[in-house]
Amino acid sequence: MIDRSHDLPVARQAAALGISRGSVYYLPRPVSASDLALMRRIDALHLELPFAGSRMLRDLLAAEGIAVGRLHVATCMRRMGIEALYRRPSTSKPAPGHRIYPYLLRKLAVTRPDQVWAMDITYIPMARGFVYLAAVVDWFSRRVLAWRLSITMEAAFCVEALEDALARYGTPEIFNTDQGSQFTGAAFIGALSSRKIAISMDGKGAWRDNVFVERLWRTIKYEEVYLRAYDTVSEARASLGRYIAFYNARRPHSSLDRQTPDRAYFNRQPLLAAA
Repeated sequence: MIDRSHDLPVARQAAALGISRGSVYYLPRPVSASDLALMRRIDALHLELPFAGSRMLRDLLAAEGIAVGRLHVATCMRRMGIEALYRRPSTSKPAPGHRIYPYLLRKLAVTRPDQVWAMDITYIPMARGFVYLAAVVDWFSRRVLAWRLSITMEAAFCVEALEDALARYGTPEIFNTDQGSQFTGAAFIGALSSRKIAISMDGKGAWRDNVFVERLWRTIKYEEVYLRAYDTVSEARASLGRYIAFYNARRPHSSLDRQTPDRAYFNRQPLLAAA
């Protein structure tokens, strides 16, 4: 789709196609095969035991016969964009000039589509590298409204996904994210505040504040990602696109009374979805 010989710059071609510029310039990451295997296992353990920090993960890996130091585990976790998730005092500081917003969803009954949207980023392993997946999700219906892949965790692909969701589905009342710099920067916050959308942010390290997106990552990884070994970003994008289409249109959810996300979202009936 991208024509590098065309007069139109590659960045503008990517924008016209609705894809992340980062994925266009993808080059294999200089990561060893052993580290990629280690990161894949850390990712699976993190999904199973989100409270596990680098020390616990080191010990869990050792019990599986994988000898690795704590600092190496911590380095892999930073590269993957994950950390031990638990409630802690709010002592973290945002990026310079970035404002942190309060969490607005505690004890809020989410009873209809477009009342609350949420967004997050997760690590996606490939055969010889990795990418990051960002998704905008409707809390009530669990429907994936927009998503993007990128080779970096910079804000641009998150803003692209947000703008796509807003263009396709209008505006929610509340938009919830974590406190990552991708979500506290001027471009992302501006897209929300200019539309008068209430901004909500999780407590630092409090995974339960965004539990529905965490459940989505678990579902996508166990039902799609861990069954594949994507060779390229384009292959990952195509395969994930097929799975997300299945997830939205055909996969029933017990919390939605066996409805699919599409049906729950487009039916527009005010029914309280179970947590």
